[in-house]
Amino acid sequence: MLKKISLALVVALIGVGAVVASRPATFRVERSITIAAPVELPFGAINDFHKWHFWSPWAAKDPKMQTTFDGAFAGPGAIYTWSGNDEVGKGKMTIVDAKLYESIQIQLDFSEPFAATNTTLFTFKPTGDGSLQVTWAMEGNNTFLGKAMSLVMDMDAMIGKDFEQGLATLKTLTEKEAKNRLERELQLKAKAAAEAAKAEQEAQAGTTAP
Repeated sequence: MLKKISLALVVALIGVGAVVASRPATFRVERSITIAAPVELPFGAINDFHKWHFWSPWAAKDPKMQTTFDGAFAGPGAIYTWSGNDEVGKGKMTIVDAKLYESIQIQLDFSEPFAATNTTLFTFKPTGDGSLQVTWAMEGNNTFLGKAMSLVMDMDAMIGKDFEQGLATLKTLTEKEAKNRLERELQLKAKAAAEAAKAEQEAQAGTTAP
């Protein structure tokens, strides 16, 4: 009887292992959003790790998360390390490539709750109406543990919502900044026009004085 039970367990484990092994060897999570702001605003908010706490979905999950910055101040060579609660874990991000106003590539190294290395890519594409489409994608290899976890919940379901939240916050942040910038520019133009008109009036008054 015990031999039959043991054999059944072995067969079951082999079956589960076969199912897990058949899962995709790689994964990709991607989300996009349209932002009505000059491309330099969202590009700058992503290319500079010092600005991530303003829009990153994980910063909101752990306000006490410890972060450090190394390497370049921004762009290729910039390094961001974090250590937080169970929701955010521990790891490091490194900007490995950045094409001005086109794309930013980041190497993402997790150390907790599990070790993994993934590639993150942000792309910026004009839509033709003055706005731009910002896409946030992450891809990597599925370890055996990752394949096993995908039987219950895949990576898209696990972090897709975080990408959506982060992009939505980035949109709000940069569109507000763009609006404030436009208002300042209009105020400066109005002030310059008023000063020019005043100067012209004073000049005309001077030429017509007896």
